[in-house]
Amino acid sequence: MIEVADRLHSVEEYYFSRKLKEVNALIASGKPVINLGIGSPDLQPSQKVVDALTEGLLSPNAHKYQSYQGLPELRQAISGFYKTHYNVDLNPNAEVLPLMGSKEGIMHISMAYLNKGDAVLIPNPGYPTYQSVTKLLEAEPIFYELDAANNWQPDLEALEQQDLSKVKLMWVNYPHMPTGTQPSETLFEDLVAFAKKHDILIVNDNPYSFILNENPTSILNVEGAKDVCLELNSLSKTFNMAGWRVGMVVGDNKYINDILKVKSNMDSGMFYGIQKGAIEALKCSSEWFSTLNSVYKERRDLVWKLAEALNCTYDENATGLFVWAKLPADVKAEAYIDLILKEKSIFLTPGTIFGSQGEGYIRFSLCAQTEDLQEAIARVS
Repeated sequence: MIEVADRLHSVEEYYFSRKLKEVNALIASGKPVINLGIGSPDLQPSQKVVDALTEGLLSPNAHKYQSYQGLPELRQAISGFYKTHYNVDLNPNAEVLPLMGSKEGIMHISMAYLNKGDAVLIPNPGYPTYQSVTKLLEAEPIFYELDAANNWQPDLEALEQQDLSKVKLMWVNYPHMPTGTQPSETLFEDLVAFAKKHDILIVNDNPYSFILNENPTSILNVEGAKDVCLELNSLSKTFNMAGWRVGMVVGDNKYINDILKVKSNMDSGMFYGIQKGAIEALKCSSEWFSTLNSVYKERRDLVWKLAEALNCTYDENATGLFVWAKLPADVKAEAYIDLILKEKSIFLTPGTIFGSQGEGYIRFSLCAQTEDLQEAIARVS
């Protein structure tokens, strides 16, 4: 047998890829599992978006290779979206790069800047892909701890005490996943100053701006942020288009060109019809967000009841597509979710998959019908 590359010894199969095999096997055996683990929107995109996709199929250009940089109209739509909703000016020809999902961007950005032995600041708890990509590239993850006592904000003063000489990238993610915490009023300004002081490229991963949140923000609002910051964004959660794989990275032209060198060697452009659908989505009115959030608010109210039935506590001010809940004292997250899956046929996410700071927490997804949430409450009450 051919031996795998050494880099594969540093990572495991993605948690949801592994765990959903178990969940699907239970369902296949007849277990009525309610999946509250993964954040895959079950709501539909706008009909206008679907119509734009299907109309795009008939274009003479639909089935050709597409531009590595996306259609000019898509870059313009992204620029307009950022101006309308974040009050950020972006040059669509220089500061916008469409992606096949923002997860792709995490790899592309890391490949563009990380050498073996470089260090990366990664939130704990945080999105597991930040760590796995860092390890795949043989760079060193340095975790900065977030906790409830500090409202899940980074302690930049504590980071200043560490040796940051090898750090090239820092991942931040606000609104934060998995906790749903919003950035403090000064956090983005403080991060920009921190990045300039230590010559670090900060990437804000920002896919949850509009879910149960009336004040979407961008790190690029801060004066001088483009010198040291990039931002990832996605249509997956905001427009119920997770399976379409549409995201973007925005920032200074120098960084965009660096990332394009990687991207252009790894794909051949996003499918034309998908781009046309994305353009339509980005033209949405505020009514779209209001309608979407009315559904999620109803679901969140039910998830709060479910969390209470499980003797968990939660932050009512949190935003996003999930509810982050604290377990009773001394209850271990992974053992607990396995117990709930076995005894109640409810799949939840253990906080530990997001890092050691997630121990003692579980995460509920809002991507489930109200009937399923009511059934879950009934099972545990």
